[in-house]
Amino acid sequence: METQELHRGRLIDHIQLVVRDLKASQDFYTAVFATIGVPLGGTADGYFWADELFVSTADSEAAQGHLTGRHHLAFQAKDRATVDAFYRAALAHGGRDNGAPGERPYHPGYYAAFVLDPDGNNIEAVFHGEATRSAASVKVTF
Repeated sequence: METQELHRGRLIDHIQLVVRDLKASQDFYTAVFATIGVPLGGTADGYFWADELFVSTADSEAAQGHLTGRHHLAFQAKDRATVDAFYRAALAHGGRDNGAPGERPYHPGYYAAFVLDPDGNNIEAVFHGEATRSAASVKVTF
């Protein structure tokens, strides 16, 4: 494995989705990640990754021949315009509407959009409103 650099500091370490059509999923996630500024980390035979998300076929060793069930993933967006761009990109690349961009009642300023990816996973982009971060991320190099 080549040296990689990760940025950590949030609750989730990583998530793996096991999908039916890897190409359709890669097209979808490449497009929506571009809107939130997350580059595709890489690809290999049967999988691809970006930051903490790994997406593979059921044939991958980690999947052991089984598709994952329906999941909800929420990606942080830097502003409302990014949430809107995420939604448009997702619909243009195989996603289905599951909640147009708008404020939600979870807390004041919660602005989000929801789409279903090609395998029916509920994918969200959320802007939590104006806030100050102590750091953009934690850098981990190995």
